[in-house]
Amino acid sequence: MDVRQALNDEQYAAVTAPDGPLLVLAAAGTGKTRTLVYRMAYLAARGVAPDRILLLTFTNRAAREMLDRAQSAIHSGVAGLWGGTFHHMANRILRRHGRALGYESDFAILDRDDARTLVGESIRALELNTKEFPRKDVLQALFSRAANTEAAVEDLAVERFGNHAVDPDAVVAVYNRYTRRKRELGSMDFDDLLVNCLRLLTEHASVLDRYREKFMHVLVDEYQDTNTLQAQIVDLLAGGYRNLLVVGDDFQSIYGWRGADFRNIMSFPERYPDARVFKLETNYRSVPEVLEVANACIAGNPEQFQKALRPTREAYQRPRLARLRDGGEQARYVVDLIGELERSGYRRRDIAVLYRAHFHALELQLELTRAGIRHIVTSGVRFFEQRHIKDVCSVVKILMNPGDELAFARLLGLLKGVGPKTIAKLWTEFGGRFNAFDDKQRATLAGALRGEGRRQWMRIEPVLTAYLGDKTGRDGGEIFARFGNAFYDEYANNNFEDYERRMEDIRELSLHAGRYETLDAFLADVALLTNVDAETDVQRSQAEDAVHLSTIHQAKGLEWSVVILIWASEGMLPAPRTVREAEDGEAEERRLFYVTVTRAKDELCICAPEMRRTRDGGVMYMPLSRFVSEIPQHLFRRVRPGF
Repeated sequence: MDVRQALNDEQYAAVTAPDGPLLVLAAAGTGKTRTLVYRMAYLAARGVAPDRILLLTFTNRAAREMLDRAQSAIHSGVAGLWGGTFHHMANRILRRHGRALGYESDFAILDRDDARTLVGESIRALELNTKEFPRKDVLQALFSRAANTEAAVEDLAVERFGNHAVDPDAVVAVYNRYTRRKRELGSMDFDDLLVNCLRLLTEHASVLDRYREKFMHVLVDEYQDTNTLQAQIVDLLAGGYRNLLVVGDDFQSIYGWRGADFRNIMSFPERYPDARVFKLETNYRSVPEVLEVANACIAGNPEQFQKALRPTREAYQRPRLARLRDGGEQARYVVDLIGELERSGYRRRDIAVLYRAHFHALELQLELTRAGIRHIVTSGVRFFEQRHIKDVCSVVKILMNPGDELAFARLLGLLKGVGPKTIAKLWTEFGGRFNAFDDKQRATLAGALRGEGRRQWMRIEPVLTAYLGDKTGRDGGEIFARFGNAFYDEYANNNFEDYERRMEDIRELSLHAGRYETLDAFLADVALLTNVDAETDVQRSQAEDAVHLSTIHQAKGLEWSVVILIWASEGMLPAPRTVREAEDGEAEERRLFYVTVTRAKDELCICAPEMRRTRDGGVMYMPLSRFVSEIPQHLFRRVRPGF
């Protein structure tokens, strides 16, 4: 195995480092996976038995890829090496030693559906299903967050439901019963694997000693994404030989919202004072001009390991900075730019449009559809195909078309205790048309509902009648806003794990709909976007020539020849709520911007509209995002179409 020939100087130094704690800071596009693969191969070639090596990753696919590549790098092989996700490793240990915690070796692992079913059973057993109460999916997500952040369920329940009509104590009661039922069944959910593995290693010294002796070397991928449980498990397992190599990039720590703890990588040299630190800074992905912007943007973060990406590619051209009038002009500019890029030789699949939040792409999706440009929304379903958007659109659909049975069924289906049979019976009684302004029909509907469902309907009914009785009710945006305030905010809080994101989408929908002269015109555009090019997700994902639309979070780890960032304006990027509420909010948002820039291989275009229209016809001025304005402006080619 010719390690020296296969690696650059930085990679070679990390791969052949002597035993002891090692921190490898692998900047974007610098060969992180290659370094890990060759470290495994180097250890095996040096005589370390593969079964004395533990490789921890965040996906089984990543582990398989690394093991396959390590196998190809040496002739002796790496069979027997423990490689996989943290949960995979925890499961193997608990199968062998779970009795120490009261579990048999054949304990069941609850999948997501099983866990939700058990949470639902707990809700029913406590008779909380008779009133407005969070769905089992929402509670399961909250319990999972508590496990992975080592937070108290009580505290998270107050944080999530304190301002809503949900008793946090009832949430805690469900959690306690759910926990008790799991133990009675001798089962664990996915999060319990980590929680119980940490308990086992902490409380049972003989088990810890066994695995400390077994694993002579511990290697961890994407260390910046570890949570507190994972970091503690790693420190315990590596505490014997102290041959711990962690690979990560503090510049790309962007998952704090789901439990990743930025402090794990930052505190590594403090926890291991004798650690050797290696920096991989030679970038093989991007042109020098893109890297200049990347280096400049991340320099603004105060707490980080300083690194500077160095290019290997030849100079090309500076990234574009397009200052645009508003979201509509931005969408038209992106469509024109895609055409220009195609004429210069790029395929559509070489192009990605990235954004901070899903709703940022609303206008662009409409414009791409009108222009007949094939596109894939890789960060989820298209905006108007999302469940919560279809829910609130059902209100205006039934107003505009009393014969819309699907809208009627969708709207009533949101009510507690109202099922398909009740809905079908009412629709037949109404003769296949529901006129929201017919007093008799509304009274019949209200009389057919019971309990919480009837109380919910009485909150919705004034939203519908306002369309006829109040001039402002004729504004589609106003209807969405009223429906959200009167009913859907509480509904979303009880039914969606990502409640804040969905309500943010609805507020944007309200603004967007208010810009149309009529609701008919708005619904026509909705129909256009949801019916044109409506292949299945599988067909779309297999499209060979389609522009990719994605949130920045979903784009991490990917790369494209051309990256277009939209809405690089204050109020959109950074996300105001993250800056306001998260401890490391602004720094993580800046890292998110860095991830965007480093996805681009050849071309980078940053689009920053100067204003947004408000629902009342006014204008809100939007300065350039702080992350863009703090970069030396000579690094950009400025573009101002339409000015």
